[in-house]
Amino acid sequence: MQTIDTYNFQGKRALIRVDFNVPLNDKFEITDDTRMRAAVPTIKKVLAGSGSVILMSHLGRPKKADVKFSLKHILKHLEELLDMPVKFADDCVGESAKKQASELKPGEVLLLENLRFYAEEEGKPRGLAEDASDEEKKAAKAAVKESQKKFVADLASLADVWINDAFGTAHRAHASTALIASYFQNDRMFGYVMEGELKAVDNVMKHPQRPFTAIMGGSKVSSKIDIIMNLMDKVDNLILGGGMTYTFKAALGGHVGASICETDKFDLALDIIRIAKEKGVNLVLSDQAVIGDSFSNDANVQICDPMNIPDGWEGLDVGPETRERFAGVIEQSKTILWNGPVGVFEMPKFAEGTKAVADAIVRATEQGAFSLIGGGDSVAAINQFGLADKVSYVSTGGGALLEYIEGKELPGITAIRG
Repeated sequence: MQTIDTYNFQGKRALIRVDFNVPLNDKFEITDDTRMRAAVPTIKKVLAGSGSVILMSHLGRPKKADVKFSLKHILKHLEELLDMPVKFADDCVGESAKKQASELKPGEVLLLENLRFYAEEEGKPRGLAEDASDEEKKAAKAAVKESQKKFVADLASLADVWINDAFGTAHRAHASTALIASYFQNDRMFGYVMEGELKAVDNVMKHPQRPFTAIMGGSKVSSKIDIIMNLMDKVDNLILGGGMTYTFKAALGGHVGASICETDKFDLALDIIRIAKEKGVNLVLSDQAVIGDSFSNDANVQICDPMNIPDGWEGLDVGPETRERFAGVIEQSKTILWNGPVGVFEMPKFAEGTKAVADAIVRATEQGAFSLIGGGDSVAAINQFGLADKVSYVSTGGGALLEYIEGKELPGITAIRG
């Protein structure tokens, strides 16, 4: 298989699928450019090899072409990151895009307009009436799939080589992330973002040094069940925190007050406890909660046993004793996977538990552990605390990372590896 380091880009036009789906404020200013910065080494590698670059990405979830979601808003910042002018095509297919791509000289970069201005990118019909019949839905889907073939062919015609560097969309079988592969049988490869992500996840999931600790946070156990079950055969320690804690406590007969709780998932919580015991996994749950009398940074606060939370109060963070327990397990680990905060870290009053987890991961990393931070909220937390450069790897892919950890096949990876 070709790699970005072995391929000869001289005189070639490289069509790179990047993930420039960055957050914009109401003035169309980028509030977090992490994904853009991550793509720079791949772009520069092609340019250094005397190739030219055509960048394609989506931005947001537009239902049609809409200036609000135009990639022109990120053009100036992209030029600053690359320290060079970047051409912009006001479409991603069609005559103007084709002309601009064909006229690219070695060392030049062209950014295409938002791929999702076309329903064909995702292959999903748009504009269907809410009361559309099953037959109408089926016909609309078939029509989009048929026109998708031309869309894919038009994209592929722009370049000589295709590079997938958008790990954040690797779990989607979209036109630009997977279907296009068939046009580049011997000229397709991962970019450095994809290579780095896969190496990091494989380090954790396939070749972990032990002890291996996974920290799973977030509000609902139902959203993490597939990951938890897949990790049961792999980890030595499983720390469960965040809102899901209270489903476990209630399932065990506790009183959790107004805390978030999935009452229909008690059997599932008890199954997880039982399976962990059977497999010899050290399951670590909070035994001290920071509770508030409202979901607010202005709430009155007290510390209590999460099995005995008063009515009208809710668990919003882990207490100091639990922070120490979590940190003790983390610091003894050689491989660490963190997905999800253990408290409402967006509020300073309830950020201490998540900060303690982040600090413990940093200390373990300093002692030689491999640490992977993945999932939107964990990444937001590690960035908020200014510790992203003190862990081994921070993933750019939310849903894609989680599906890969669950053991699912990702179309964007299969498309390259075959």
